[in-house]
Amino acid sequence: MPLWIAVHLPLLQLEAFRPNWLAEEAAVVFEHDRVSAISAPARADGVRDGMRRGGAQLLSPAAHWHERDPLREAALLGEAALALLQYTPQVTLAEEDCVLLEVGASLRLFGGIRALCRKVRVTIARLGLSATLSCAVSAAGAWLLARSGYVRTLRPASMRRRLERLPVALLPPARPHLEWLHGLGVRRLGELRRLPRAGLQRRCGKAVLEMMDRAYGEAAELHRWVEAPPAFHARIELPDRIDHADILGAYAQRLLAQLAGWLGARQLAVKQLRLSLEHERGRQAAPPTELTLALSVAAWQEEHLHALVKEKLARCALPAPAIALSLAADELDAMQAGSGLLFPEPGGSAEDHHRLIELLVARLGPEQVLQAAPQADHRPEVANRWCGVMQDAAALPSPLPGDAARLPPRPLWLLDAPQPLRLHRHKPFHRTPLEFASPPERIETGWWEGRPVTRDYFCAHDAQYVYYWIFRQWIGGEQPDQEPQWFLHGLFG
Repeated sequence: MPLWIAVHLPLLQLEAFRPNWLAEEAAVVFEHDRVSAISAPARADGVRDGMRRGGAQLLSPAAHWHERDPLREAALLGEAALALLQYTPQVTLAEEDCVLLEVGASLRLFGGIRALCRKVRVTIARLGLSATLSCAVSAAGAWLLARSGYVRTLRPASMRRRLERLPVALLPPARPHLEWLHGLGVRRLGELRRLPRAGLQRRCGKAVLEMMDRAYGEAAELHRWVEAPPAFHARIELPDRIDHADILGAYAQRLLAQLAGWLGARQLAVKQLRLSLEHERGRQAAPPTELTLALSVAAWQEEHLHALVKEKLARCALPAPAIALSLAADELDAMQAGSGLLFPEPGGSAEDHHRLIELLVARLGPEQVLQAAPQADHRPEVANRWCGVMQDAAALPSPLPGDAARLPPRPLWLLDAPQPLRLHRHKPFHRTPLEFASPPERIETGWWEGRPVTRDYFCAHDAQYVYYWIFRQWIGGEQPDQEPQWFLHGLFG
């Protein structure tokens, strides 16, 4: 059975200029010198719908004034539809600032209709929009219920009961005939349905009956689905000049919500993002600040991408105030299917590990998060070097083939420089005399570099049975009879 979610945006005219997280500021939108949209602070000042411009400016002189821009509203409605593609590929635009989603096939993936509605609300809020949601088994029914303020999940029978209580004025084809209908005492859809269909069609036209039939699920509905563009590039103009990069995180999530919808529709994941912070133009023009975010593993989850971008912005210093943001996906990969394991992996999945590493890199910088890169050398202090964790592990040099299986145990902690040990009764001493716990391991190498090394490594423990990795350094060359020296090189866990 199909199930529809209708997302009605009642404040689209106003939020096309100022997102809802700036709701504490007074703002008014005019259309033909009359008020068409008002923020809550301006309404508290006494501004009302339909008021003339002069009266509104007198009541709320500190408000932000805007002329209605249908093109900006249509663009923002399209951004909302693109962001919602991450929940279902069947998204369509409806009249009067509404987006419709057919989610019958998506319920199991997102944990049911209530959990899906919560996710849709979060996505719409990240776009800076206010919304009223409603669910129904027909698209027109969900659209009518959302515009009237109902937000519940409805079964077919309860949907019909609620539709019958809605005002007739919600039907666009019936509005030109409201005076005649009210004269008949018809003010609700239930009363309108009880009128003779033939007479109602002659008086009001066929469109009224067709829309009622679609709303009640008695007629087929045709839709034009929203399609994701072949490439992703999104841009947003900021309502004010912003001097601090960390404040831009709220606006960046609006772009990331669109990216998540585009990736979901295209079944892709992103490996590199490019966020451009645009600055002043004209005589004080400054080149855009480019922030590149590279991921070790391609991702598409909106929360993860937003956390990385937020950390990146927190470490960025703006050379000039930002007036716009743009986001581009530079490197893409196919979206990987989720794990099919019955039980979760202990310690988290590989994806969780990669997300943690990427978050640390974004917060601390790539030069502060390193990974071990083994090298083909028998000397312990040379057999490893540190490189950036974002570097491809397959491109790193590999150790000597077969060595890992033949080597004796190695300590977890290797000292930066071997620590000399003194002898006590012909035994190496570290806090207490050390007792040998393994036969010697001879390492003799480095002769090709002019620095030959001859060492005998031992596992040893003290009186408390703390295990150490020590070696005996042999001195050759001009002093072959000199007593060997002892060093501490590592500690076992």
